[in-house]
Amino acid sequence: MSHNTYAYIRVSTQEQNETRQLDAIKPMNIDPQNVYLDKQSGKNFNRPAWKKLLCRMQRGDLLVVKSIDRLGRNYADVITQWRSLTCDKGIDIKVLDMSLLDTTYCKDLLGTFISDLVLQILSFAAQLERDFIRQRQAEGIAAAKAVGKRFGKRPLPLPPDFDDLFQRWRRGEFSSKKMAALCKISRRTLFDRTKTLRESCR
Repeated sequence: MSHNTYAYIRVSTQEQNETRQLDAIKPMNIDPQNVYLDKQSGKNFNRPAWKKLLCRMQRGDLLVVKSIDRLGRNYADVITQWRSLTCDKGIDIKVLDMSLLDTTYCKDLLGTFISDLVLQILSFAAQLERDFIRQRQAEGIAAAKAVGKRFGKRPLPLPPDFDDLFQRWRRGEFSSKKMAALCKISRRTLFDRTKTLRESCR
């Protein structure tokens, strides 16, 4: 029975470029039909291309990835997937950026121990980096909010004659629906935008 070689490539967003990973696997001469690409976060393995790849690979096949963090950034999940593939399904894995993570070599007990040890260290480092990124993002957002920076879409501008419209609406000259239409906003937005004004008029 002939064995196949597959490659898995992952970038975190649609905007990121996968060229570096494609260039890295070129020397392997992998059939393009056996190259699977996900443009999705590595926080878990719930990815469409990864799932299709798992369905295709069989015992004796080889999976190639450029680096361990392309598999994922969740330490526990990477370890689980690695052991499921190599131990349960008999699929070899070759990580191009780390020669020690190549299960086609050193299949004895010592080789397996070294591979598992390196895998755990690198997977832990990948998740640690992801956690640090999330922490820095949260700290950055908190710091920006502290100095009054707002996030999200800017509110739509109100019409120049809003003050006059507001007073007429308050006097009951037209309904909330018409007021919202005149301001070109929804009724919910109207009530949100005029909450302070309405409270000050009480």
